[in-house]
Amino acid sequence: MKIIIQRVSEASVLIDSQVKRTINQGFMILLGITLDDNREDIEWIIRKTLGLRIFNDEGGIMNKSITDVDGDILLISQFTLHASTKKGNRPSYLKAAKPEIAIPLYELFIKQLETQFKPIQTGEFGADMKVSIVNDGPVTIIIDSKNKE
Repeated sequence: MKIIIQRVSEASVLIDSQVKRTINQGFMILLGITLDDNREDIEWIIRKTLGLRIFNDEGGIMNKSITDVDGDILLISQFTLHASTKKGNRPSYLKAAKPEIAIPLYELFIKQLETQFKPIQTGEFGADMKVSIVNDGPVTIIIDSKNKE
């Protein structure tokens, strides 16, 4: 499981030319799920995400977590995070989980995150989405549950 976290001052997602979800200060998270991801990957990534101290404290130092600043989260499914570009110019997505595996894990990710945080905003799995963000900093962090060491 891989996520890209962007610290944002605002973010939104358009689906079918309509703004479906909007957040203010917080995280816009892209979530990529692989064939061998499981509950342990979800729990580890959520723990890392909620503990990540990338918001400024009173001294301007990145020392506060999303819970410290009462931030929002916009979560978007993103199978292309697992693209392989080793051969040729057309990416391969063989490592990305198919919907029958990915959807239940995506839904479990949302449920687990909301039990530890607060309700979040999401995109729509499999939809053609247009995501707009104002990256604050810019700050962008990649977390991969297969690289815990």
